[in-house]
Amino acid sequence: MANPANKGIVYYSAEAYNQINDYLNSNKPSKVFILVDENTHELCLSKFLAKLKDASDFEIIEIPAGEENKNLETCSGVWSALSELGADRKSLLINVGGGVVTDLGGFVASTFKRGIEYINVPTSLLSMVDASVGGKTGVDLGNLKNQIGVINYPEMVIIDSEYLNTLPKNEMRSGLAEILKHGLIKSEDYWHRVSNLANLELQDLDAIIKESVDIKTEVVTKDPFEKNIRKTLNYGHTLGHAIESYFLTHESKTTLLHGEAVAAGMVLATFISKKLKNFPEQKLEQISSKIFDIYGRIEVDQNDIASIIDLMKFDKKNERGNVNFVLLKDIGEPEIDCLVANDIIYEAFDFYQEA
Repeated sequence: MANPANKGIVYYSAEAYNQINDYLNSNKPSKVFILVDENTHELCLSKFLAKLKDASDFEIIEIPAGEENKNLETCSGVWSALSELGADRKSLLINVGGGVVTDLGGFVASTFKRGIEYINVPTSLLSMVDASVGGKTGVDLGNLKNQIGVINYPEMVIIDSEYLNTLPKNEMRSGLAEILKHGLIKSEDYWHRVSNLANLELQDLDAIIKESVDIKTEVVTKDPFEKNIRKTLNYGHTLGHAIESYFLTHESKTTLLHGEAVAAGMVLATFISKKLKNFPEQKLEQISSKIFDIYGRIEVDQNDIASIIDLMKFDKKNERGNVNFVLLKDIGEPEIDCLVANDIIYEAFDFYQEA
C-alpha cells in the first residue's frame, strides 16, 4: 500500500515516547504484542517498557537472533503465537530490534488476519537508518535476501540512539555502511562528513542519523514502490546482497553482517562506475581506501566469483532477465538500471583484491 500521510513518521528520543503513549491512549488497541529477539529481549526491552505509561498487559514474543532466522518458518511461529494469544484485527505489534526484527515483524503484521497495525522501534544503527524506514517488510527465501515481502508502512518509527550503547563495534560498523551509501548517492559534502565517523562515537551521531533518515525518506516519498529513484538506495547492494547470501550458506566462509557485505559491494560498484560511467579515478581510490580502512577486505577467490554472479539473478531490481546495477557518474550522481557484463565484474573483483 502507498504511504498514507500520517504513517511511517519517524520520531526521535523523548518526543518518540510521547507519540507512542498518545497513540496507545487514543487508538486503544485490543491487545499489544512486542516482538523481540533474544538479544533485544535482554538488552533493550526493559528500557523500552519503562518509557510506556502502561505496559502491564503486553504480551512478549521472542524469536532467535540472526539473519539465518529471517524466514517463513520463524514467521509461522510468530503467527501461531499471535493466534494462540488471542490477537485480532485491532491488535498492535511493536517490533523492538534490528533489521531482522523490524523486517520480519512488519511482514508478520502486514499478513496476519490480512493486516494488523505495527510500530517499529529499531535498536541497531543499520535498522535506524535503513531497515525501519520506507515501509519495506519481508523475509529471506533460503539464502536469497528479502524475496518474500510487501511494502506497508508502520504507524510510526521510534528512534532512540541510547539503544546503540548495547551494540558491539562490528554492528555499529555494519550500520555505518548504509550511512556511507547515503553519502555516495546524495552529495560529496555528506560523504566527506560521514566517512570520518569510523570511530563511531555516539556524540554527534543523532544529527547524522536524522540526516540519513531524511535522505532515505525523501527518496521513498517520491517513489514508494521502487519504480525509479528509490532504486538508487540499492547502491552497492546488487553484488553486496549476492556476497552476503553466498557467505551465509558456505561453511568455509564466515557469515558477514549486512553492512560488511554492502561495503564490499560499494567498492565493486564504484570500480564498475569508473569503467562504465567515467567515475573519477581519484575518488574511486579515496572511497575504496576509506572502506578498506573501516571494514578490511573480504577474502573472495576466483572459484567464489562465478557463484556470486549467479546469485545476482535473484536481485529484486532485475527485469526481463537483466541484472540491473546502480552506478555513479560522480558522488551524488547515481544512475539506475545499468547493465554490466560479467568480465567487468571479474575486473572489479581483481581491483577489490589488489587495491
